[in-house]
Amino acid sequence: MWKNKKLTAAWVLFAVWLYGAWSVYTLWLLPILQDALPNKYMMELVGTGIIKNIVWVLPAFWLIRHFSQELAIPAKELFSLRREHLKYLLIAVFLAVLVIVGAVGRRHGFSLSPGFHPSQLIIVLFVGIEEEMVFRGFFLNGTLIGADTNFKKGIAVAVNAVMFLFIHFPIWIYNGVFITNFTNFGFITILVLSALFSFCTMRCRSLWVAVILHSFYDAMIFLFA
Repeated sequence: MWKNKKLTAAWVLFAVWLYGAWSVYTLWLLPILQDALPNKYMMELVGTGIIKNIVWVLPAFWLIRHFSQELAIPAKELFSLRREHLKYLLIAVFLAVLVIVGAVGRRHGFSLSPGFHPSQLIIVLFVGIEEEMVFRGFFLNGTLIGADTNFKKGIAVAVNAVMFLFIHFPIWIYNGVFITNFTNFGFITILVLSALFSFCTMRCRSLWVAVILHSFYDAMIFLFA
């Protein structure tokens, strides 16, 4: 990627825009919107369905289309889903077991999350597409250019995982769980999931398996965690 000056500049500028704009929204604008929209689930739909699409998805989609032929995975391949990809969806079984075992351990029994609301299932569809479009569709896709060895690919995946972790910081700070997510090693889950979604994207050369697995994992968290 770094040999292509235009792509490198776009990659860096989008990263600055994303982390800056999302931090401002989460730490300063979110409290204002919550006062204006006291319904928690309506607020989540507005924030995730509208604002996040404007800040995250629209720029990422444009960049993927604009630099399509210069990315490691061109847009036409990236947005395709083929039959041979479906076997990777079996990873969902592992994700379901991971969430359910953790939930049973915390609550000493198996039941739906007390705070679950059906609207959250709509939210997870947005989140899976939004976050994968940005982090695997553009950021990882850009850093994989020229990664012709497993070591270089591993570096790209590691960088992407750290970036994915960082984007969670503003909401963790806002919710007062920033330190907790490090002391209880919850941050490791974010890194592992990011690496898993990156692996699926690289193996399939498609974004949709990662989107489906990401949405499925988030749905399980809302249902049982």
